[in-house]
Amino acid sequence: MMSDQHPVSTALGALSEILEREKFRGRTHLAISRETEETLNGMPLRFMKVSQAARVEVPPVRGAEAVAPVANPAEVEAPSRVEDAPIPAASVSANPARTEEWARRELNAIFKAVKSCEVCRSLGTFRETSVLAAGNPMADLMFIGEAPDAEEEAARRPFVGAAGEKLTQILKAMGLSREEVYFTNIVKFRPKKGDGRFQGSSNRKPDPTEIEACLPFLRREIAVVAPKIIVALGTTAAEGLLERGGTISSLREQSHEFAGVPVVVTYHPGQLLRQESEPDQEKGKAMKRKVWGDMLKVMERLGMPISEKQREISRDKRKQ
Repeated sequence: MMSDQHPVSTALGALSEILEREKFRGRTHLAISRETEETLNGMPLRFMKVSQAARVEVPPVRGAEAVAPVANPAEVEAPSRVEDAPIPAASVSANPARTEEWARRELNAIFKAVKSCEVCRSLGTFRETSVLAAGNPMADLMFIGEAPDAEEEAARRPFVGAAGEKLTQILKAMGLSREEVYFTNIVKFRPKKGDGRFQGSSNRKPDPTEIEACLPFLRREIAVVAPKIIVALGTTAAEGLLERGGTISSLREQSHEFAGVPVVVTYHPGQLLRQESEPDQEKGKAMKRKVWGDMLKVMERLGMPISEKQREISRDKRKQ
């Protein structure tokens, strides 16, 4: 059996992700060149040869010979432009010359590019005010929502208002403050309803085209911040980030990565608030249990200490 790290397994996984992404974008057919068709037709034979070669035992290399030569860390410099920042983000965080000053400078360059994004403007479906990010540019934990709502647009900051307060409460239960994490949205403009003139405080979820227009900026944000883990809040953020469809229930139960960074999917705090306001209190409690369970996964992945009280909260919620 091929391991997850086998080149063939990796190639098949990449092909599957491409097909899933195109399906999410609404495509039912994919045009390929004759050369690509010939390559695909020849893959079964190549897989057989690789599989046969994999059976040959190679003595393990020990000691210093097992380590690939790398550049002297002291000679590695931080990328001078955000376009040069490598992806996955882990490559950036390994750079000893990476500083908060550099990160802020690169993020400011991204935000400037967002405001003048011709692709975003050409859609004609976004409002004018861009909403960027907040928090620590060197954070280990990044939260990603879907798109700004009316309150975020007015404040020009993500995760404010009642949903922001709920997220602050969740962070406090984890032993974190807002200043220790990084907040952003997958879409940087509030989507219009109609022509936007009479929209008021009503909001709309972004569609795949709007997400695709903003996704390059998010990729660059992740490369600069280089978080150790990402939390996608809500179905829209998860589908857009992972470029695949699915229910929040199914996506929560799966393991995900984005640009080499682990992704945990959970409910948006706004959705949690709406469920808590429903007459059926048991559904609200059930959703809270799920969210807290997801946050415990995040804490474990980050190597954060989990107190007996925090574990007790989880146990109490499972009993509810």
